[in-house]
Amino acid sequence: MSTHIPDDPGPGDECLLLVHTRQVVGQVRYRICTDCARGVITAVVIDERFRSTGLGTRALSHLRSRHQGLAWRSTLHKRTTRDLLRRMRIPTTTSAAPCPHAQQTLSAAG
Repeated sequence: MSTHIPDDPGPGDECLLLVHTRQVVGQVRYRICTDCARGVITAVVIDERFRSTGLGTRALSHLRSRHQGLAWRSTLHKRTTRDLLRRMRIPTTTSAAPCPHAQQTLSAAG
C-alpha cells in the first residue's frame, strides 16, 4: 500500500506501508522526482519479528517495480538498513531531495 503523506513538508513525500494479515508491520518512506527519474529512500522501518524474513527486500523490490526507471539512493546509515541497501545495490546520499531542483523546492517550503 503506497500513499502520499499528508501535511509532510516536502513535495513528493511518499510512504509504502508494509502490511501482514491486515496489520501494518513496517513502512518505507521515500521521495521521487519523475522529471529527473530519481528517487531517495529516507526511512525503512520494519517490526522486529519481520526483520529476517526478507520483507525489506520484497518491499524495496516492489518500490522499484512500482516506479520503474528511477535511479534510487538512500539517506540511511544505520547498520540494519545499510546491509539491506547494500544487498539491493542502493547507494547512500546526504540529501533527502531526489534531485537539485527538488532541493530548491524543499528549501523554499521551509
